[in-house]
Amino acid sequence: MSTAATVVWGRAEQQDFRSRVRGALLGGAVGDAFGAGVATLSLERIRGAHGPEGVVDLVPAHGRRGAVTAATQLILFTVDGLIRAQVRRDTGAWHPPTDIHRAYLRWAATQHHWGPDERRTDNGWLAREEWLYTRRDPPRATLLGLGDERMGTLESPKNPEARDAGALARSAPFGLLVGWEPQLVCQLALECAAQTHGHPTAFLSAGAFAVIVHGLARGETLDASARRALTLIGARPGHQPVTDALTDALDAVRQGVPDADRVSRLGGEGHSENALAVAVYSALVSEDIRHGLRLAVNHDGPSQITGTATGTLLGALHGETALPPAWLAELEGRSTLLELADDFAMEMTQGPALHSPTAAAPGWLARYPRG
Repeated sequence: MSTAATVVWGRAEQQDFRSRVRGALLGGAVGDAFGAGVATLSLERIRGAHGPEGVVDLVPAHGRRGAVTAATQLILFTVDGLIRAQVRRDTGAWHPPTDIHRAYLRWAATQHHWGPDERRTDNGWLAREEWLYTRRDPPRATLLGLGDERMGTLESPKNPEARDAGALARSAPFGLLVGWEPQLVCQLALECAAQTHGHPTAFLSAGAFAVIVHGLARGETLDASARRALTLIGARPGHQPVTDALTDALDAVRQGVPDADRVSRLGGEGHSENALAVAVYSALVSEDIRHGLRLAVNHDGPSQITGTATGTLLGALHGETALPPAWLAELEGRSTLLELADDFAMEMTQGPALHSPTAAAPGWLARYPRG
């Protein structure tokens, strides 16, 4: 089949989009790796171990520098699920939450199995990446929510008491659906968060985060994107803790020089809305990505999640060339992240050249099976 006629974006637009996708995925993973080494420490203990400025460079976690946690693993499988939803649409089946749920079940298998099952050709390429078959502090609610094949929904969510930030960072890829309207991005994030985190503040925080990433991926400012999220989430029942936290983050920008104590106050009890506030504030006041990530992880809360979320925002805003090269050089799974980011960008910009209801590139279907 002809590919020349099926390119739907200009070259410059494709390159900008790919840079933002790479930036979001790599930035999230860098933030995850930066926060992983202090994820269980209070601010006092972080300062005691690393000095009055807290942690300022990658420190070992899970046996090495640059190791990522379940936050990055789940982001990868979210992207995989989104690509497969697009591919499966050719069959007439179109329900992205189902494809995302299937992807999360493939991730759950990596938490229980020793390695890939080579007999499962329907798993696609990502589930055959051996480095993913290790537990990296997955949220308990995520494991419980994916402990059976029933898919949680907004009407019948899994773990309705879970309000930790386990669904927050993994919702970033929904924001990369730049061809969708913000309210649809928000809805998809809500539905997929409810598959494991059924408390309203947890899935509403995930929805707000996806909307913010969406604005950045479209080239908007962080402030404008956050205010759009406030509007969309503010129309939902149970929004008050989330909109209050996001408003506090926006207001804190004008309250003086940013420091770890102010971030800790925004971090509150470490719930999902607190992690959202820390990420938005840290990204808004950052001088560069290193500075933003230092703010994001030096506090009492879940540093790997706030680091992941902040890195995602700054990466989507500035593109992958703004990320710290020395940290990227040590980042676990960098080749997988880049490969998946480029596949996602190619699918979203040139999908008709790869597959259609009547024809498909066999290599693409081997990577992203329709089954």
